[in-house]
Amino acid sequence: MTTDRLLADIGGTHARFAWQAGPQTPLQDVQVQPTAAHDGIEAAIDSYLRSTDRQTPAQCAIAIATAITGDEVSMTNHPWRFSIRALQQRFGFEHLRVINDFTALALALPLLRPDMLVPVGGGAPRPGCTIALIGPGTGLGVSGLVPVSSTDGRTTWAPLQGEGGHVTLAAHDEREDALLAVLRRRYGHVSAERALSGPGLTNLHSAVVTLDQGRPPDVEWSAPQITQGARSGDAACRAALDHFCAFLGSVTGDLALTLGALGGVYIGGGIVPRLGEDFRRSAFRQRFEAKGRFASYLAAIPVLVIDANASPALLGAGRALDP
Repeated sequence: MTTDRLLADIGGTHARFAWQAGPQTPLQDVQVQPTAAHDGIEAAIDSYLRSTDRQTPAQCAIAIATAITGDEVSMTNHPWRFSIRALQQRFGFEHLRVINDFTALALALPLLRPDMLVPVGGGAPRPGCTIALIGPGTGLGVSGLVPVSSTDGRTTWAPLQGEGGHVTLAAHDEREDALLAVLRRRYGHVSAERALSGPGLTNLHSAVVTLDQGRPPDVEWSAPQITQGARSGDAACRAALDHFCAFLGSVTGDLALTLGALGGVYIGGGIVPRLGEDFRRSAFRQRFEAKGRFASYLAAIPVLVIDANASPALLGAGRALDP
C-alpha cells in the first residue's frame, strides 16, 4: 500500500481537502470549497483531484460533521448523504476512514503549536489528564481526548465520539429562561446547538428581538451581520452576542466537569476565533466557572481558543489513518 492519502474535513459550510505524502508529513495542496458548491461528496472529491492533477490515492480519511453510526452517513446541517462502502468502491480506496469532524479535531490537539492557541483564563494544563473540546460553527461540535496508559508506561490518547452539541440547553437566570421559552415555542427541544452555532446566534438574536419588541424581526440576521451590528452599537445584536458567549461558558463548564478536563479545554469551530476581544471581554469565563462548590476546580482549568489558518481537523484525519 502506498502512503499517499487524501484528507477531507467536511462541514456544513466548507469542505476542506488536503494531500499528505505519509504519516505525520506536512499537508499539501490544501483547498477550501463551499460545501453547497457540490451535489455530494463524490463530486467534491472529483473536483479536488482534478484541480490538483492527482490520481486517486490508496488511502483516504474523511472528517465530517455528523454522527458516524454505520455505513450510511447523513450530515446533520447539510443535505449530503452517502454510503461509506459505495464511496470506497467508487474511488477504489484501499483504506477509507470516516470519522466525526470533532473526533478528528481532538486527534489533532497534541499537534497544535502555542502560536495556534489563544488562552482565556485558568492555570496550566495538568499533564496526562483528560482534555475537552467544543466548538461552535455551522453546528456545535463536542469531543475530547482520554489518556490511555500503555504497558511500556507511555500515555496515548483515545478520542471521544459523541454528539454533545445536542444536549439540552439550560438557563442561568430568568432572562435566559425567557429566551429559551421563545426558542422552545419554535423548536420544541432546545439543544445547545440551537443557540451555540452560526444559526444559533441568529436564533438568539430573533429571541432577543421577540422579547424586547413583542415580535420577531422582519428579516433574520446572519451571524456575521449580528457580530458587526454588536460592534456598531446595535442593542439587540450586542445582547445576542453577549448571551451567546455566556451560554457557551455554561455549556463548556458543564463539559469540563463531566469529563474532568484538568488537561484543559479547547474551543474550535469558526465562530469564536473571529470574535477576538469581544469574546475575551465577555462573560464566558465567569460563566465557565459559575458552578457553585466546584468554582475553584474550574478556575484552575485553562481554556484555549484554536486560531489556526489551516484546518487542524485535516491533521487529525491523517492521524486516524496512522498505524
